Amino acid sequence: MIQGLKDWLYLFNTGQDFQSYNRFGAHEVEPGKWSFLVWAPHAKQVQVVGDFNDWHGSPLKLQGQTGCWYGELSAQKHQLYKYQIVGPDGATHEKIDPYGFGFERKPGSAARLVDIPRITWHDDTWLAKRSKWRPYDEPLTIYEVHLGSFIRDTNAGPDGGYMTYQDAIDKLIPYVKDLGYTHIEFLPLMEHPLDASWGYQLMGYFAPTSRFGEPEDFLRFVDAAHEAGLGIIMDWVPGHFIKNTDMLAQFDGTPTFEYTDQHRAENVRWGTWNFDLGKAQVQSFLISSAMYWLDHCHLDGLRVDAVSNMLYMDYDAGKENDRNQFGGRDNLEGIAFLKRLNTKVFAKHPDVLMMAEESSAYPKVSAPINTGGLGFNYKWNMGWMNDTLKFFEEDPVYRHSDMNLLTFSFMYMYNEQFVLPFSHDEVVHGKKSLMHKMPGDRYNQFANLRTMYVWQTTFPGKKLLFMGSEWGQFLEWRDWSQLEWVDLKDPMNKKMQGFTKTLNHLYTARPSHAGLPQSQESIPDRGRHARRQRRSKAFWHYEHR
Repeated sequence: MIQGLKDWLYLFNTGQDFQSYNRFGAHEVEPGKWSFLVWAPHAKQVQVVGDFNDWHGSPLKLQGQTGCWYGELSAQKHQLYKYQIVGPDGATHEKIDPYGFGFERKPGSAARLVDIPRITWHDDTWLAKRSKWRPYDEPLTIYEVHLGSFIRDTNAGPDGGYMTYQDAIDKLIPYVKDLGYTHIEFLPLMEHPLDASWGYQLMGYFAPTSRFGEPEDFLRFVDAAHEAGLGIIMDWVPGHFIKNTDMLAQFDGTPTFEYTDQHRAENVRWGTWNFDLGKAQVQSFLISSAMYWLDHCHLDGLRVDAVSNMLYMDYDAGKENDRNQFGGRDNLEGIAFLKRLNTKVFAKHPDVLMMAEESSAYPKVSAPINTGGLGFNYKWNMGWMNDTLKFFEEDPVYRHSDMNLLTFSFMYMYNEQFVLPFSHDEVVHGKKSLMHKMPGDRYNQFANLRTMYVWQTTFPGKKLLFMGSEWGQFLEWRDWSQLEWVDLKDPMNKKMQGFTKTLNHLYTARPSHAGLPQSQESIPDRGRHARRQRRSKAFWHYEHR
């Protein structure tokens, strides 16, 4: 029995257990003996089925009125298991472990008996440096990566050929470091069943995907990145989850993680279920997930996906007239959850990055909560990105009449702490690659692309570029195939790659570029500005002496 289990379950049920992964899921309590704890509040019966009992149920015991089921069984590491849950209607369902720390390779969905992964870390120097990092005054240039298609052996078939976490240590880290980036941002590396979802329809909120190796291998990758001086950010999806019937959906035979009201639960836009963000147990689950990746896995930040979906009642298709109890559009539960998430994260990790992918004009996304903000420290500038791409896609002959596409962003560039993204979403689904968007012949396409990257580098805000765009890959991104590395045999692509590298090093080396003021309030500080100028001049003399 877990010590103090009754007290921990009280905290979980009241939305106050933000390290619930230490108790829920499967844990090895002694060699050959494992504990299992799962939340299934409306279940009539919960059993564990797996390799260790020939997939015949071993019952768990309901813990009072907590809605949680606990038991201990003899089993061996790496054996597969699921929960067999009898719902209130008497129907039996096999479900994944929501707190599984590892899963079998697709197409299977069983969890594996692996406890919380642990390694010997070597990143004390990085973490000490991070603790002194000033996020708004120092350079942040991000290389966005889909690990399943960075390098891939397509001859291995649709379910194979992935690079491993060890391959990423050997190939990805030195490549990104050489290009001058400060951070790598991954499309979700949490376990997911469908490649085509790019990781955004999750099943394992506490498990690195098994496509690329063991959970410990993922931790070693993060450790190696930190030793190389690179930060690691990962996209994280707390707003909605996959509909598969053997996963979180209708977990105990009733809406458990999702809203009870199917109209609110269903996410038409993405074909998923929306988390009930007002439910205390869901808050414990999701904030614990964020803490797991930041605390236990040493990630340097999370980019919270689809924030707009959590901010508005009427964001999704078919919900245009939905309103809250006060008649407004705001999703009050979602807003409260995001504020609570950021409060808890920054209370424990004040030096991490919490970025919002937010596509509306919702105010103060990156403002402190005590000033009425949501508490993120960065927001993706989707308006700047859309206007910039629209401008550069135009024939230069006509651009003079659309200069407002560039200048309009001056009106709000200090309203938030912005990241300027040229992300994966802009080079897929018929949108064409950044290179292919550029007008003119090949020579002029490269010239336009260079100009656009200079615009991004010199505009106030941090920088993000999706993989392959650094050399001007012409083909759209394809998640099932590796990047067009053959392009680099072309001298023009090779020069473009070198140009991107030079821009990154220019941006990260010169304080006058890297530390552009991120708010209007900072502009009148002439003394600080003068100090920056002196540092910049000193560096210039050092470079050119």
